[in-house]
Amino acid sequence: MGAWFERRTLGAGSPDPAALAAAKAGRRVSVVLPARDEAATVGTIVSAVRSGLVDQHGLVDEVIVVDSRSTDDTARVARAAGARVVPSADVVPGLDGGKGAALRTGIEEMDGDLGVFLDADVREFGVAFVLGLLAPLLTDPDLVLVKGFYDRPWDVPGDEARSRPAGGGRVTELVARPLIARHAPELAGFVQPLAGEVAFVRAAVLDLPVVSGYGVDIAMLLQTARRHGLDALAQADLGRRLHHHQDLDALGRMALQVRAAFELVAPDGPDVVVDERTRTGRGADGQVVLETESVTTRLLPPPGR
Repeated sequence: MGAWFERRTLGAGSPDPAALAAAKAGRRVSVVLPARDEAATVGTIVSAVRSGLVDQHGLVDEVIVVDSRSTDDTARVARAAGARVVPSADVVPGLDGGKGAALRTGIEEMDGDLGVFLDADVREFGVAFVLGLLAPLLTDPDLVLVKGFYDRPWDVPGDEARSRPAGGGRVTELVARPLIARHAPELAGFVQPLAGEVAFVRAAVLDLPVVSGYGVDIAMLLQTARRHGLDALAQADLGRRLHHHQDLDALGRMALQVRAAFELVAPDGPDVVVDERTRTGRGADGQVVLETESVTTRLLPPPGR
């Protein structure tokens, strides 16, 4: 793992977009953003990619926003900024497939040979994110997937100057890393295995099942490493990422979906995992109450099937 980390961990840099466009050698590049209620940020990201990498350099050929049941103006804002907007497909009737279903839809809809997934909630977005992910994929034919990592400023008033050094968030450190240590120790060198910023060769992931919800990112990493080998994967330093941090309630659901992903993509794993999540809180009368909810994480068919 140490040798892989030294060889396949790429430092922050400033790749030349014109040189990368020349390195495409006839290949097409699609940028895909899964989005749910991200009207405040998605337009800025789409505009930056279109003006800086589509119109100016021709490095990116299309920008797709997959609208995942938004209740705000996400679709309208994204379309006005120049994205092709498609609704997230409901693969399983009655199941909100969340981020996993949105990324699956993106892989189906894109016409690029190479894809770049970007989260739609990033503030102060710059096209360096796309350049940093694409540069190794365009210049090294042995790679099929590149994960991003970054420093993350504290989202706390008064602490704007403080940053978390390169490393994962709470679900990464408390849930994903222990599971990686047990089930996939060869992946322990990934700085942020749950990061949503990733570039990939479409043909390398097209026939892989997709995990619903927030299990999708780790499932993609696990399956791609298993299929193509660790040396076909790399990670790129993207600098600094400013985004909204989810509350503990949302992180609790995410943690269950990440845990379920390891089970779903294991050899002879199940097609669905249903977890009963129990929480305590206080009711309107101030008394402690017990609440339960079911969290369903499902293995979705490969894109196009």
